[in-house]
Amino acid sequence: CDNMSGNGGKLRAACVALARANDRALAEWIEREVAFPDSMVDSITPASDPAFLAHITHELGVSDTAAVQREGFSQWVLQRFDMIDGPDLASAGVTLTNDVRGYEQAKLRILNGAHSSLAYIGIALGLETVFEAMSDPGLEGFISRLVHSDIALSLKPVEGLDVPAYADAVLNRFRNPEIRHLLSQIAWDGSQKLPYRLLDTIQDELDAGRNIDRLAVPVAAWIAFVRRKAQAHQTITDPLADILAQAATGSDVATAMLSLRQVFPEKLATNPRFRHAVTEALLPFLDGQPETLLTR
Repeated sequence: CDNMSGNGGKLRAACVALARANDRALAEWIEREVAFPDSMVDSITPASDPAFLAHITHELGVSDTAAVQREGFSQWVLQRFDMIDGPDLASAGVTLTNDVRGYEQAKLRILNGAHSSLAYIGIALGLETVFEAMSDPGLEGFISRLVHSDIALSLKPVEGLDVPAYADAVLNRFRNPEIRHLLSQIAWDGSQKLPYRLLDTIQDELDAGRNIDRLAVPVAAWIAFVRRKAQAHQTITDPLADILAQAATGSDVATAMLSLRQVFPEKLATNPRFRHAVTEALLPFLDGQPETLLTR
């Protein structure tokens, strides 16, 4: 259910279709009696890389290739639904709400948006992990301003969610020295992540008439990231890898990348303010001076 909007309805459709293929009566019972509430989960769980597995072997004296690292924080948000007889989910820490979508959007834009921003800018600065990135004063300050002064403003009020407090909590989670979350892992599949994590926010800010200069920086950082990979003939971990590599190696990389409609919607990509902001922010990355952007 991670980052899949309307997951309850999707699960219902899948279960009913599977049941109907075998037992129509069962399918009708499921439709009538079973609840499929939308849900959202959150707990940072980085991929278990060789360094983490070696650490486990050193600490425990055993080799466990299935070991998982996860932060202590966890969140489970569930759509309110009628349940006559069942567990007291709220007492177990589950957040029951009529606005799962609001929580999803806060997570995608604040947590995931900040994660991707840290990744692409951090990699350009030569950093390796989220903790290292948050330990860099310039980058930490930039991300804090990005979250509180830009991303948070794009969110509508959410039942039971204190957005400034949530943003502070997310940033504190990024400062966890025990979680070795590689920026390179977060940077994977950028073409699939950017629209939900950053571009929707930028469109909302443009529609509201607000400044997007800070928000343009991580978008430019992604373009520069793809260009470096393509020019070095390194693997681009992305479903659109071949398309991205071709677009990123041309002389006018900003125009070529912003022309990819699989990533940038027409309305946003043709907005003069957006094009100018991204093109301007891209120059310091291409010149090897990304740190100059962190004062924004």
